[in-house]
Amino acid sequence: MKPAAPAAVGVLLALALLALIHLPPPPPRSLLPLPASPRAGPPRAAVPASAARAYRRRLPVPRTRPRQERAPGRSRRRRGAGRDTPPWLSADDLQKMWLLSRGQVVSKTRVPAHGQVMRVGLRAVGDAEGDVSASPEGDCQDGRCGLIKRPGDLYEVLAFHLDRVLGLNRSLPAVARRFSSRLLPYSYTNGALRPIIWWAPDLQHLEDASNDQNSCALGWLQYQEMLQPRRPTVVARDAPCSSIPHSEWSRLALFDFLLQVHDRLDRYCCGFQPDPSEPCVEEMLHEKCRNPAELVLVHILVRRSAPSRLVFIDNAGRPQHPEEKLNFRLLQGIDSFPAAAVATLRSGRLQSRLLESLRLDRELWESQGGAEGLKPLLRTIDRRAQILLRHIQEHNLEVFEDSPR
Repeated sequence: MKPAAPAAVGVLLALALLALIHLPPPPPRSLLPLPASPRAGPPRAAVPASAARAYRRRLPVPRTRPRQERAPGRSRRRRGAGRDTPPWLSADDLQKMWLLSRGQVVSKTRVPAHGQVMRVGLRAVGDAEGDVSASPEGDCQDGRCGLIKRPGDLYEVLAFHLDRVLGLNRSLPAVARRFSSRLLPYSYTNGALRPIIWWAPDLQHLEDASNDQNSCALGWLQYQEMLQPRRPTVVARDAPCSSIPHSEWSRLALFDFLLQVHDRLDRYCCGFQPDPSEPCVEEMLHEKCRNPAELVLVHILVRRSAPSRLVFIDNAGRPQHPEEKLNFRLLQGIDSFPAAAVATLRSGRLQSRLLESLRLDRELWESQGGAEGLKPLLRTIDRRAQILLRHIQEHNLEVFEDSPR
């Protein structure tokens, strides 16, 4: 068979192309796959990535647990100085503690007849020059002063926290601090940790130079007469310390017994047999115990702004005072105690609350070895608390509701 002529082949190809052009189009096909879920909705328009990020920023960040459920059963805490603070420390306490621990020393004054005690003016961080008085006395009248005491008086810092934990609120704020100011002698800047106590500008002092550590002159026999149960709550106006009610002496006795502070109510050590090294023996005060009429109370102070409230100063006490020599004379004549303080002693949480409070004073905390280093001292306080509770029970003593702070 002969091959087709080229012209015939061209005609056939042209006819085939014409037939293909006139064929009907195929049925339409979907370009999207079938949805995986039968409940899928209609397709959504695409959202630019930038718009999506902006939308997410407007959404609130969900909490893992509501705020009120974070710590069920715990008392509320104020947030201060970057951490939660216990409720027994007021905002005023925290402000004064901050001034004492961080304030710049701008003046100094020796305190007559008080050895190594130095009064210093303090400038709070951030104070402008014009906000600070130009004189040391002006600083102190504005509440910007503190008393730097001896390294051996660090117990005063614990005493301040004990006062607040018990709800007494009669001692002055105190912190532990190391000083580096060029205004101070080297003995104050040699790295030793010292307590600094806030200086109350309106403490009331007697004009008698030999008795200026009292707001009123009170002897032991007068004091015991004031405590008699048949006496009115406030004694006659012409009597010494007439503005101080019975409840204040109860607070003082409880506080001094736990700390074994003898200097206020028993500076002659009449309530126990002192060691020969005790100041009351070296100064021949103990011999006066034979004549109660010669015994006087010391450091009985009030503020002019609150003449019916005692102020507890010089609270270092005796942390190592032996249990067999506890001074029960401090409790003599006291027939009732503040309810809130007694409840805290009974709660079994005195040590844990003291640790929680002392943790705020980082200098003291670290110098004592933290919780483990402080526990022996706190156990001593707790043991004295249990002895005091037994004393209250055995003598059937009452408790009274506390007055407002």
